[in-house]
Amino acid sequence: MHERERHRIILSAVQEKAVVTVQDIADLTDASEATIRRDIASLHVQGKLRRVRGGAEAVHPPTLGNLAARPFRVSESVNIDKKRAIARKAVDLCVEGDSIIINGGTTTFQMVHFMAARRLQVMTNSFAIAEHLVKHSKSTVTVPGGAIYREQSLILSPFENDAIRNFYARRMFIGAQGIGPLGVMEPDALVIQSEQRLMQQAEELIVMVDSSKFDRRSSLILCPLERVTAIITDEDISEEASRMIEDAGVKLVIASGGGARHSGQAGKDAAGEDFTSVA
Repeated sequence: MHERERHRIILSAVQEKAVVTVQDIADLTDASEATIRRDIASLHVQGKLRRVRGGAEAVHPPTLGNLAARPFRVSESVNIDKKRAIARKAVDLCVEGDSIIINGGTTTFQMVHFMAARRLQVMTNSFAIAEHLVKHSKSTVTVPGGAIYREQSLILSPFENDAIRNFYARRMFIGAQGIGPLGVMEPDALVIQSEQRLMQQAEELIVMVDSSKFDRRSSLILCPLERVTAIITDEDISEEASRMIEDAGVKLVIASGGGARHSGQAGKDAAGEDFTSVA
């Protein structure tokens, strides 16, 4: 990753929370800790952040009321090739005229690049996804009511009358902060509240995560693994994580440059169609 891109990610990360550690930034950028320390020192000299022991803090700390979810532009370029491969397999599950829900996130956002020629009925709580599809696709786009959280590019509302309950979807596509034996995890209660309302409107739940998410945990559980229809990830997933998914009875789809590899038992989706035939 180029230095300028690392600096952009670092500056965005310190606006997410009061202090970020060298290890946090190294995980985001796939750079060495020594490189990150040099980046922090350089940005400190430029007056763009403050260097602290073990990390950095913002010159102007984030205000109260921000979501715990990571800012969109921080995560957008992380594991981008894997995210695009995963997104391609997700769009392969959609057929012309389908009604789908796409939850906001940097992995789900990559779906828009493969949807240009599709005519779908799409509901999304992502401002970025909605804007792109309106400009560059033939799909009909619906968004729920609520406030726009600029950093995460999400439209969220704590209220029930936000148009979600009037939309039906065959499938819902979501990302996640982490996945473990207890289920799919996210860091923010307001995000989970919105996602759970959206999930009630969809027959199937498709989780799109790169393999690093199986090593991460968060403080809040969105849903148990048994609620998930399929998980799409990349070929670096560990055998332990693969067994966890299969033991939960969830379809596992591996996205790579050479195609998709399926594991788990063959089955039917909610519409009675062979699930593996469309991937």
